[in-house]
Parts: sequence; structure tokens; C-alpha cells
Amino acid sequence: MTGAERIRTDIAHNARVWNYWLGGKDNYPVDRAVGDQVTGLYPSIGEVARADRAFLGRAVTHLAADAGVRQFLDIGTGLPTADNTHEVAQRVAPEARIVYVDNDPIVLTHARALLTSAPEGVTEYIDADARNPELILEAAARTLDLSRPVAVMMLGILNFVLDADEARSVVRTLMDAMPSGSHLVLTHPTLEPELGGEGNVAAMTFWNENATPPITARSRAEFTSFLDGLDVLEPGIVSCASWRFATASEVAQFGAVGRKP
Repeated sequence: MTGAERIRTDIAHNARVWNYWLGGKDNYPVDRAVGDQVTGLYPSIGEVARADRAFLGRAVTHLAADAGVRQFLDIGTGLPTADNTHEVAQRVAPEARIVYVDNDPIVLTHARALLTSAPEGVTEYIDADARNPELILEAAARTLDLSRPVAVMMLGILNFVLDADEARSVVRTLMDAMPSGSHLVLTHPTLEPELGGEGNVAAMTFWNENATPPITARSRAEFTSFLDGLDVLEPGIVSCASWRFATASEVAQFGAVGRKP
């Protein structure tokens, strides 16, 4: 079955709704309807989407410009939009190599937009589920040199791995395969009241009843556990909106970058 044949237009899907919240056009009426309903329940969801995207830009820029990272493994890529990982990284280092991973059929159909690399660098796309890190590592090794530092990007993806132990196992398998100097870049929704997350409860319940895939929020302690064994870069675990950025409008989405010692 091709990617196009796997696309369902009768139920809202995260990649397309996220694209809608970011102002994109790769979505269907059902996605916009659910997106509007979620926004009615949780008005700051659009800010979350934009803050998550801006965090990606700051994190990748730091890793490429300051940490010297030249390889990126972006899992849970989502639909192409402005300032994708390879565009940000290759703006700093044209020779950077980027592998995108997603199993959403609509993302697959748009993957060619993610494969426009600078001549000096490389971009590749893997059709795989985040729950299968061994397959991801095997496929990524065809493009990336896993003996050299890699930035593993998992923005807004572990919230779709509902079992916390499984989510931790995915992260551990990926990072165990990476050498010293590699980084893990994470964002994750939370219900923590310190970030205004309590407003997310009704929106997530509605989402899980009307859209796919189902989602879960996690506490600060659960999010922290994904970074076990890594040196968490300053400013630590914060709202992704305020990671290395001065803002008065935090969002209920944790963001952090950890370095493998």
C-alpha cells in the first residue's frame, strides 16, 4: 500500500492538525474542525505549536554553531514547514547530514520537500515508527556515521508512546548507540500547573476521543527520566518557549537538550 493509499481523510491526524496550527495548508476539513475545537478548549495550543517550532530552530542552531554537531537524526519529523532541521543546520554548516524519520503516510508523501540538501551535505528520509529504534538505527547508519556525535531530535513524539517504560526504552536504545558528544533534544506536553498545563486536560481528552494517534502528557519527573545519564544543558528543563529565549509567555510544553558525556 502506498503512502497516499494509507492516508485517511475521515479522522483528524496529528501531523495535519499541527500543520494547521502552524498556518500550513497540508490539512483537511476534519483536521481544521478538530483543531478549532481543541483551540476552543485550550486557546494557547497554537502558541505551543509555534513555540515548539522556534525551540527547534534555537536548539539546532546551538548544536551546529556552538557544539559543532554535523549529524542530526530527527524522529517524528512532521510535515515540512519553514525552517526544517536540515535548513537550520545547513545554514550554519552546509556539510551537515540529516536523517528524518516518520511513519505518517502524509508526511511520507511530502518527504521530497525534506530532501533538498545543500550540495555539501545530505538529507535522507526513513519510513519507520519511533517505537522501533533498532530499525531506525540500522537505517540511519546508511547515512550517518554513528561513531561521531549525532543530535537525536524527538520533538513532540514521545507523547504518542503512551507507556512510559516503553518511551524510556526507546530513548535509551537510541542514546546507547550514540557516541560521547551526542545530544538528545526533547519537547513534551505536560499538565504541570506551573506552565499552565491544567488547561490541557479537556483538550487532550477531546483529542483522544476524536483524533489519532492518542496522546499523553507527562510530569516533570517523567520528562526528566528521559534525560537520565545525560548532562542537561542550561537552562535545564523549562518551557520550550523560554529555552535560551527571553519570553513572558511560557507554554505547557517542556523543552530540554542533554549531552552524552
